[in-house]
Amino acid sequence: MKPSILITAGDPLGIGPEITVKALKSAAVKRACEPVVAGDLAALRRAGWTPALCPLLPVNAGRLPRVHAPAAAAGEASLKAVLLAVKLAKAGLADAIVTAPVSKEAWAMAGAPAPAHTDLFRLIEGREPLMLFSRGAVNAALVTEHTPVKDLPRALTRRLIMEKAWLFAGALRALGRRRPAITLCALNPHAGDGGVIGREEIVSVGPAAAALRRSGLRVSAPLPSDAAWTLHLRGGSDGILCLYHDQALAPLKVAPGEGPAVHWTWGLSFIRTSPAHGTAFDIAGKGRADASGMEAAVLFAARLAAARIS
Repeated sequence: MKPSILITAGDPLGIGPEITVKALKSAAVKRACEPVVAGDLAALRRAGWTPALCPLLPVNAGRLPRVHAPAAAAGEASLKAVLLAVKLAKAGLADAIVTAPVSKEAWAMAGAPAPAHTDLFRLIEGREPLMLFSRGAVNAALVTEHTPVKDLPRALTRRLIMEKAWLFAGALRALGRRRPAITLCALNPHAGDGGVIGREEIVSVGPAAAALRRSGLRVSAPLPSDAAWTLHLRGGSDGILCLYHDQALAPLKVAPGEGPAVHWTWGLSFIRTSPAHGTAFDIAGKGRADASGMEAAVLFAARLAAARIS
């Protein structure tokens, strides 16, 4: 039996409806899962959706501006679609959720209780999730997500680093790594140079790594980012645990390798993936959006769901 995948079409003024429809037309997607879409009916129809493609759960935005830009009505609709998808997944009516991109600005305009997907899931589930990205053999996870750089020293506690590392190990095991090895990034240049360039490696990051190793997890001492990424890209570990957003995303998107990255969330009561890009308002409505990331996200979710229900 093929897994059921509930796809939220994202911001109706962004490229979400277009890449959703394009992904649904993929032969690989049709073979891998039974899709259902939740989103704005008018936007999806303009993108080419028909009832023959898949079932639709309409979450309509009503009257929208003609300009492809953040708008409160669009933010409210995309938020409601995600909330509906979570409700259905938690009720066992979908094996996984795939979310097309939303606008954080539009969600804020709509009065959303959280700025983005992962923050919303944390609020709903009452637990700490893990944000991670996979692209071929590259697996990069985040300790903090959208934390301002100036707040990182305070946010990067030993407890949080350890919690995220254990979640990462579980995610890697779900990908088939029985005893995963994790490369841990340092925060400061040269891993702090013994405290000369910063003491976070001495106070929190290093002690967290040591405690994790004592508990049986295969994790490195904190390495400078360039050394950590070099080690991971050469196959020296199953995953790289990064301490902040750009420490993961910038190398991930320029690293050699075929195919787009998939963004997924681990540690929830349901499976969730998404493409690793945004709403691209500048090309929305022009038929130029690349749906390869959305297709990869659906196939990745189907793979995870099939493993869970088998």
